[in-house]
Amino acid sequence: MQLSVVVPLFNEQESLAPLVERILSHVRPLGLSFELVLVDDGSRDRTPELLGQLAATVPELVAVRLRRNYGQTAAMAAGFDASCGEVIVTLDGDLQNDPADIPLLLEKLNQGFDLVSGWRHRRQDAALSRLLPSLLANRLIARVTGVKLHDYGCSLKAYRREVIDDLNLYGELHRFLPALAFIEGARITEVQVTHHPRRYGKSNYGIDRTFRVLMDLLTVWFMKRFLTRPMYVFGSGGLVAMGAGLLVALWLVGEKLLIGTNIGDRPLLLMALICFLTGVQLFCFGLLAEIQMRTYHESQGRPIYRVRDILRQPAPAG
Repeated sequence: MQLSVVVPLFNEQESLAPLVERILSHVRPLGLSFELVLVDDGSRDRTPELLGQLAATVPELVAVRLRRNYGQTAAMAAGFDASCGEVIVTLDGDLQNDPADIPLLLEKLNQGFDLVSGWRHRRQDAALSRLLPSLLANRLIARVTGVKLHDYGCSLKAYRREVIDDLNLYGELHRFLPALAFIEGARITEVQVTHHPRRYGKSNYGIDRTFRVLMDLLTVWFMKRFLTRPMYVFGSGGLVAMGAGLLVALWLVGEKLLIGTNIGDRPLLLMALICFLTGVQLFCFGLLAEIQMRTYHESQGRPIYRVRDILRQPAPAG
């Protein structure tokens, strides 16, 4: 299978049929062997029923129906696991992403990239509730992760299979796929794509998702900086805290011996104890994190590096 198109769905009964029609009309002419993987994420409308009907009539369609609503990240992970294409293209099911841009992403991917992200440069969403928060979030994510993309939130992306196989998704990490792929050494670029106004239903995004995204951003930052060396952050913090505690304690001991000051009721004594104990705890966290990291990599056989290719001269004939 050369291509898998993965689409997570949640309450998309009005857009489902035209979505499938548009995807097929733009992918079939490419002449590739492909599959269309549609993942119903516990929809409460007629989406599961319509999806079953389409699966019986469209030979390229693979329908995945989850038992309940798990969220977009889980739905995308289910789609990735059910797919088998060498290249995977993802897009939303609300018709705001244009399937006509799929050939554009594939063309860019064939130029030597591992991941191509869509950039909704003329986004058709509300300015205050969607565009402004998205602009700020994209700049923050780009600065923290080091992956300079204009539009992290665009679901229209193309991936090589080996990139997806290296990633484990949870939380709200689907929007950080470029950053996670970058950690694994992927070559990433973006192309401008078309964005349409939402015609059916309503958006499932709310302000509560902002806080979840911030927490996942911290996770991605930690993974990028300290995934294989957690002792660097915990151990360093622990040594600083223990050092501060010892310095304060030595100061108090000096006052006691040289001046005879009573230090038993000094707030600095409590501060010294807290700093030292905090440092010990952080240092122990670092040791435990190191053990966990080694167990994670060794138990799963995951190397701490990724080889792009190996070049050598051919062996002499004879």
